Amino acid sequence: MVLENMFLSLLSVLWTDARIVFLLFVIFLLISEQLRNRKPRNYPPGPTPLPFIGNIYNLDTTQPHIQLTKLSDQYGNIFSLRLGSLNTVVVNTYGIVKKVLADQADIFTGRPTNDVLKRIIKCQGVTFNNGYSWKQQRRFTVNTLKYFGVGKRSLEVIIMEEYNFLHQSIMDTNGLPFDPHYFINNAVSNVICSMVFGRRFEYTDQRFLNMLGPISKALKLQTSVWIQLYSIFPWVMDLLPGPHKSLFSCFHQVCAFIKEEVDKHYADWTPSSPRDFIDCYLTEIQKRKDHLEAGFHEEGLQYAVLDLFVAGTETTSTTLLWAFVYMMKYPEIQEKVQEEIDKVVGRSRQPIMNDRSSMPYTDAVIHEVQRMGNVVPLSVPRMTNEDTILEGYFIPKGTQIIPNLTSVLFDQTKWKTPHSFDPQNFLNTQGEFEKPEAFIPFSAGKRSCPGETLARMELFLFFTSFLQSYTLSPPEGTQTSLEFKFGITLSPKTFTTCFTPR
Repeated sequence: MVLENMFLSLLSVLWTDARIVFLLFVIFLLISEQLRNRKPRNYPPGPTPLPFIGNIYNLDTTQPHIQLTKLSDQYGNIFSLRLGSLNTVVVNTYGIVKKVLADQADIFTGRPTNDVLKRIIKCQGVTFNNGYSWKQQRRFTVNTLKYFGVGKRSLEVIIMEEYNFLHQSIMDTNGLPFDPHYFINNAVSNVICSMVFGRRFEYTDQRFLNMLGPISKALKLQTSVWIQLYSIFPWVMDLLPGPHKSLFSCFHQVCAFIKEEVDKHYADWTPSSPRDFIDCYLTEIQKRKDHLEAGFHEEGLQYAVLDLFVAGTETTSTTLLWAFVYMMKYPEIQEKVQEEIDKVVGRSRQPIMNDRSSMPYTDAVIHEVQRMGNVVPLSVPRMTNEDTILEGYFIPKGTQIIPNLTSVLFDQTKWKTPHSFDPQNFLNTQGEFEKPEAFIPFSAGKRSCPGETLARMELFLFFTSFLQSYTLSPPEGTQTSLEFKFGITLSPKTFTTCFTPR
């Protein structure tokens, strides 16, 4: 009995000591967290972050672009947050965003990284690469896209050939309502495929679909709270099930598809006669085998191709979906576009890029779709390469910067009717097309989208071809909704439409 009491007393002391040690450990972590994230003098104001989780609680993950724009009303056009493990500064309005993206581009060209990005793409390719490797990869990508027709008549032919396949698929619906996302995503992806893989894929090709589906899913998952938590507690989240595991699985599937295509290219690759982007990259790997810091190797090729598909497929296809939504929502605008198409192009031939200069109203409508669709509302984050001063605030090196493009595309000082769908935002008093300086949906400066020229060609040729051939309308008895889903891109909620032949 005495021994039992002694044992219980010892256990009680140990338990008390353990609680004290645990409490001291928690206090130590809290103090360390506070010191590590202590704001420097003259740092932009912002809501107080909670220990470890930062300002996740301040954001509505279903519409963070709107939430951040509202926070600027409270804290000013430059304010700070802590998102995951990253100290973050959000910049608003055209004037300040332009300073970050273009005027002080050398300071703000970095890309932030976290454990999610390190695991998905290992910060290779173009989009999330940095330093010397990024410059080499971007230069190669831009030059190779030009070599394979971006901005040239030869690419117009490829786009219109793909439209013919798309046109036939739509005709097969016999005018019944359908969800256009599947067709549009496949068609836009095939334009990229023609340059990257040297061929297109049938819309029924299951391997092709198994690559496109995960890309769309991953872009939606990438902004979830689960991914934010993974950035903060990667070692804990690795042990737990959840959407973060699906995200990694999606990218694994896409990279497996790309690797298969690369292996096929190796089998009949002739360096002197490049057929596509992959052939050119394989040649570059051979040329730079002793120049490792440039990042040209097989793994780098996979991530370069992944960049092209994410940037070149999702944004353009989403913009076209928004175009369908707005044409159904505003049939009077659709009619005016069709009148201009009939006048300039007619019905007997397909549109070409040279028609655009004679079609100011159609061009204005396409640009207004891009503005109101706001497909990449928070741009792609930047990071400061050095300590700097922005609008009087001190921003340390390594700070994540979010250029809030929503605040730019709806800036009340830059647009005639910022919150209404109105093609007059891009037309002067003479009815001529005129692009305001605040129209930067592709970002700006040294990190602007390298596929902008391709996207502009696709949007004009696909959009005018659709409205030349069809009238778009919602299914009978339904109303067109402007509701959206937030991911890396801002897309319309799933909808159905009727394509009625004209």
